[in-house]
Amino acid sequence: MKIIVTDTYEEMGSVAAQVVEAQMEAKPDSILGLATGTTPISLYDTLTEDCKAGKISFADITTYNLDEYRGLPGTHDQSYRYFMDKYLFDRVDIDKSRTHLLDGTNPDADAECAAYEKELADAGYVDLQLLGLGHNGHIGFNEPADHFPVDTHLVDLTESTITANARLFDSVEDVPTQAYTMGIGTCMKARKILLVANGANKARIVRDSFQGPVVPQVPASILQLHADVTVVVDKEAGSLLDL
Repeated sequence: MKIIVTDTYEEMGSVAAQVVEAQMEAKPDSILGLATGTTPISLYDTLTEDCKAGKISFADITTYNLDEYRGLPGTHDQSYRYFMDKYLFDRVDIDKSRTHLLDGTNPDADAECAAYEKELADAGYVDLQLLGLGHNGHIGFNEPADHFPVDTHLVDLTESTITANARLFDSVEDVPTQAYTMGIGTCMKARKILLVANGANKARIVRDSFQGPVVPQVPASILQLHADVTVVVDKEAGSLLDL
């Protein structure tokens, strides 16, 4: 595991973008696993700028997103399809038919999750998986539990996750209570993993995830067992790390 601590949030995004761009340059038809949330926005801004400058191209890239709220259509302004279109897909030269997200409107959780997992398996899983980090250590929407979920599945969101995401909705009551998400096992099948985190409120969970025991109560701790992980955090998020 490689841990990089940057001075600022903007530098975090720039350094993380270099990791993604190196993958794209080495393999122009890479399969990228993508994440949402406020943390990767600076990363997506850098990718957008470099694409517009002609430094990189998404023309042959395929993407699979980690997760989606159950019950939200892609046109909802808090759906992850909407987020990805706004912050990346509508800004770069990607073929949208090659961008894949779980369908939050499919009421058949088992069918939706099984189909997405099969699609990932048929594609050979992803070359580089981008992850954020929840305050409770979740990656994707894999919440703290007594085991590490293997495949794509339906998850009941914890109160802490719902509360953390409420800032993006009109009220906490509007936050969906369930989501479809890639499993921990699905994420671990990625050939490379890139995790980004920022802010002092992430310092404890960054330390627990990457310098604590590997336990399912801290889902991100499983990344310690992956062969190729790069963690990029700003100095606030990395303040408790023993480097």
